[in-house]
Amino acid sequence: MSDAITPFPIQIPQSELDALASRLAHTRWPNAGTVRDGSQGPRTDGIGALVERWRNAYDWRPTEALLNGWGSHRTVIDGLGIHFLHVRSPESDATPLLLTHGWPGSVLEFRDVIGPLSDPVAHGGAASDAFHLVIPALPGFGFSEKPSEPGWGVGRTASAWAELMRRLGYANRWMAQGGDWGAGVTTVLAHMRAPGLAGIHLNMVLFQPTEEEVADATPEERRMLDGAERYQRDYAGYMKVQSTRPQSVAFALADSPVGLAAWIYALFQDVTDSGGQPERVIPLDHLIDDVMLYWLPNAGPSSARFYWEAAQEMRRGMPAAPVPLPAGVSMFPGEQVRLSRRWAEKRFADLRFFAEAEKGGHFVAMENPATFVEHVRASFRLMRR
Repeated sequence: MSDAITPFPIQIPQSELDALASRLAHTRWPNAGTVRDGSQGPRTDGIGALVERWRNAYDWRPTEALLNGWGSHRTVIDGLGIHFLHVRSPESDATPLLLTHGWPGSVLEFRDVIGPLSDPVAHGGAASDAFHLVIPALPGFGFSEKPSEPGWGVGRTASAWAELMRRLGYANRWMAQGGDWGAGVTTVLAHMRAPGLAGIHLNMVLFQPTEEEVADATPEERRMLDGAERYQRDYAGYMKVQSTRPQSVAFALADSPVGLAAWIYALFQDVTDSGGQPERVIPLDHLIDDVMLYWLPNAGPSSARFYWEAAQEMRRGMPAAPVPLPAGVSMFPGEQVRLSRRWAEKRFADLRFFAEAEKGGHFVAMENPATFVEHVRASFRLMRR
């Protein structure tokens, strides 16, 4: 099997952008619904404003140039083409760091932290905090290939990421970070003790509290439990569909750019620290950029199927033992699934860092990049010793 890593310049034909513009211009809109808030999903006026910007003022080409400037590459691992960004630090002894996104995020989740993490001196930091960054697109997401067979879930992805780091020459010592599905992949990497992996940082922890923890919850922990219950009750419809019948929504995600945008926007609305208005904390063009990484490669359907794959894995059982490697955990107030330090200490054998931030939600690298960078640096400083 070839270990070849090749440049992957992204060059979307103008004809595809013109076809998108035509689809946007001929959208058939739903009525406004029967409520005035977001309790039924995205409001028509919110999506209308996004589409108005998308049609008349948004420009894809600067984002395309950014992606190419960040070292857009591709390699085939386990029979699947994986797209990734490889940003080398100007500091030759920088620590390799794997960053993994989730759904409905993309490699662009990290756009505002790439500079500070890879070149801290240029951003007021210390050279010792520099990282060589590897930012892959999950299988079926962005410009990674779409699996044509079952099995590409969290575990297989983790194995592929370990191989990717080996191919890049980072197998001696590297770190990993993730949130959402990226947290799942990063946690599995730690459980499998991927060669060279020296520590992890998570901004979300996938966990279920025990009956004892629920019964013994402090008032703050009770608020965390209430938030998780609210998420399951009010916000998790997308997850239930994608975990059980992803093809049911696949046709709409593939055919309608506005349908795709609304499906994605719904989660940004519900789990950002924005009061249901994600444009308050994330620039509208960045939200559109994220949608474009699903629309252009037709990744809406294949990304939805990642949930189905993960659900099959969970039925077979996931690791129950504490995470064995050094770990850092950051909790943000807008995250729906949160845990306390004492709960975290039971799930990580070597918890080096734990912090709660004042602002930020599920997409913290987009919402509060400064604190994200601060926590990542602080975590891995404690693991270099």
